[in-house]
Amino acid sequence: MSEWTRTRKMQRSLVYDRLATYGFYGLGILVLLLIFWLLLTILGKGLPGLSLEFLMKLPEDMDPGGGIGPVLFNSFYILILSLLISVPIGVGAGIYMAEYAPPNKFTEVLRICVESLSSVPSIVFGMLGLAIFAEYFQIGLTILGGAVSLAFLNLPMLARVTEEAVRAVQNDVKNASYALGMTKFQCIRTVVIPMAMQGIVTGICLVAGRAFGESAVILLTAGLSTSGEMWDFNLFSPGETLAVHLWYVQSEAIVEDARQIADKSAAVLVIVVLLMNLLFRIPLWISNRRLKK
Repeated sequence: MSEWTRTRKMQRSLVYDRLATYGFYGLGILVLLLIFWLLLTILGKGLPGLSLEFLMKLPEDMDPGGGIGPVLFNSFYILILSLLISVPIGVGAGIYMAEYAPPNKFTEVLRICVESLSSVPSIVFGMLGLAIFAEYFQIGLTILGGAVSLAFLNLPMLARVTEEAVRAVQNDVKNASYALGMTKFQCIRTVVIPMAMQGIVTGICLVAGRAFGESAVILLTAGLSTSGEMWDFNLFSPGETLAVHLWYVQSEAIVEDARQIADKSAAVLVIVVLLMNLLFRIPLWISNRRLKK
């Protein structure tokens, strides 16, 4: 190959590299602009009308001026209950799949099943929860049914994300801990989990945001109403959440200010999800800064 041909190929490769770089930067900027546009649209309509009274007041069926107090409380209550169920099981399953499961056909089939469940539509889990709690156990539409059904929905994704985060930890680090005399459990607890914590927390953020904004599962398992009390911790009470209330107000409500209530509810939903991600991320940022020092 002549020098001129080699030079032409190198120049062509540089041109392709620059085009690809500009293209990826352009796609990234386009996605960011789309996200900012959505946030500005939702928050711009809802934020001006938000007030503490709206966040604490009971919803109204006929008269204007209702709030979202009970449904907002139910959203947090069901979210916390579902995370208490799904996080230990999902993280434990991910650690088992990454560190303890033998590399055989059964494990491969199990991993395929987990990946398949991660892509199942949420309404399928809602139908499952309805069949278990409303039909089999005959307890009706309750907060307990909604929380457990949401845990079922989030388990596959959380287990898969945890497995990938644990697998990303370098083997050299594990071997070094074994060389110091650690057992496998000690290595996982003191070395693997801290190094994989950022990926695990990312998975928890994903499932928490998905659970907080989920409507199909809650509609079928927790119902379309509340007990009428602001702080109702009864697990067998109906558990309408903010996402379900937003759907109801937007589609079927007959109050005069339904549109305003929907805009404010959507703004609250977006703000809570953003704050939730920050709440999970801030400790990780602080921990990473300390490690770098």
